Amino acid sequence: MGRPAVSAVVEIENLRVWLGRREILKGISCRLGVAGAGKAIGLLGPNGAGKSTLIQTMLGFHAPGAGRARVLGFDCHTQPREVKARIGYMPENDSFIGNMTAVAFIRLMGELSGLPKAAALEKAHEVLFHVGLGEARYREVGTYSLGMKQMAKLAQAIVHGPELVILDEPTNGLDPAARRRMLELIKEMKSQHGMSVLLCSHLLRDVEEVCDEVLILKDGLIVHQSDLEAERKANRRFVQLEVSGDDRGLSEALRTVGAEGMSEAPGQWRIVLPVEVEIGALWRIAASQGLVVRRMTHRRDTLEEIFLKAVGHLRPAPPIVPQEAPVHGRI
Repeated sequence: MGRPAVSAVVEIENLRVWLGRREILKGISCRLGVAGAGKAIGLLGPNGAGKSTLIQTMLGFHAPGAGRARVLGFDCHTQPREVKARIGYMPENDSFIGNMTAVAFIRLMGELSGLPKAAALEKAHEVLFHVGLGEARYREVGTYSLGMKQMAKLAQAIVHGPELVILDEPTNGLDPAARRRMLELIKEMKSQHGMSVLLCSHLLRDVEEVCDEVLILKDGLIVHQSDLEAERKANRRFVQLEVSGDDRGLSEALRTVGAEGMSEAPGQWRIVLPVEVEIGALWRIAASQGLVVRRMTHRRDTLEEIFLKAVGHLRPAPPIVPQEAPVHGRI
């Protein structure tokens, strides 16, 4: 079957999935990633949000009750073989044959993914060295430590050179050094091998470090989807400013560049800058007003704050609105 024209890595259209009588995914629609671009998508949500059900539907384990899911242009329900040939999957739970050596197990997984026997064995050796298990490749997988098992799970997911790798909690239980190595391997998969990555993790710091997009689910619905780079730029607008001097004209001066400011205490201001205004504009405004800047800090929403707002555990900061009656020239 010829490959269909494809732009997005994952396309979900009004997808509904029931498990028994429970509706887990409730008519979600989204487009994730750009085919061939080597991008990572973070899949987030509280327990019971539907993340695992979405992944298993993409892998063909659940049939949609309505709508459809496509991976790299292929329908996950009607074209499961085409989808599985292009996906690598690292499950959260161990799924090993414990009395097999690592190289035998990875070779078997390569063969199941469509590689010829000789190529599967060659790739098994290669990928085990790549993830740092070269010296332990003839040991039985059942004797591996938790960190080594995580690396073996990654090795079996990428042995056949998939276009999309789905990683479910890849840094779970890893010590700091192993976690760093895992994240570096994920970055290499994107930048050097052009693989797309779908990363499901409860560690928001990991998602923020390696992902380019984020999708947040809650109760089977999409509550947030964004380009993280655009999110970072758009949110780099909150400034805390502390000055000394007569700041009664500061509010009006800020408006000349499209900024809004509110005095929280004498000499202390909270300012929201438009995306296009650089921080340097505040230094120039302060100088024009004859003010001495004692302290200036700027920040953006972290992914944790974005996540908590999306799932309803954190209220968005209220917008800065000028008061009707200025006091001492301040708003």
